[in-house]
Amino acid sequence: MTSYGDARPSSCTPFEEELTHAMNRFANSAETPDFDAPQILRRTRRRRTVGIAAVAAALIAAGGGTALATSVASNSSTPAATGTDAKNDDATTLLYRFGDGTTTRIPLAGLSLDMAKPLLEKTQTKLGTVTKKAVKGCKPTSVLEVTPHAPKTIEPGDTVDFTICAG
Repeated sequence: MTSYGDARPSSCTPFEEELTHAMNRFANSAETPDFDAPQILRRTRRRRTVGIAAVAAALIAAGGGTALATSVASNSSTPAATGTDAKNDDATTLLYRFGDGTTTRIPLAGLSLDMAKPLLEKTQTKLGTVTKKAVKGCKPTSVLEVTPHAPKTIEPGDTVDFTICAG
């Protein structure tokens, strides 16, 4: 077996021979790179951890807003708009279906229309018609009824109509 340092056949030009010798000298004189494998591993793990944390934070911000809004809306200290019977509660409760098929109740009784609009944005539903109804003892602009309401479910893109207190 011949090495690269051996003379080439006469078919090579002097330039090719010199280039071959220069490449061989470089290959034989280059120092071996020094890798700090533990440092590289730590850096990779740190980047992976930061990436996972960023994705988790984004998911929490995107999906957690709906859960937060639902928990705020379902506060048990919220007074009912016109009474406390089950029929009235269902008339002011949205039943939202997630993409995975699970549903959650979003009670809107006693909330103002301004407080209900962000919930619609979080569920990606649209505000339909808003009708005012005069009812004694209710807070102006509080939600009296939503359509469709529980037990019918709504999904992203659906339109929700509101009946609010005129005052």
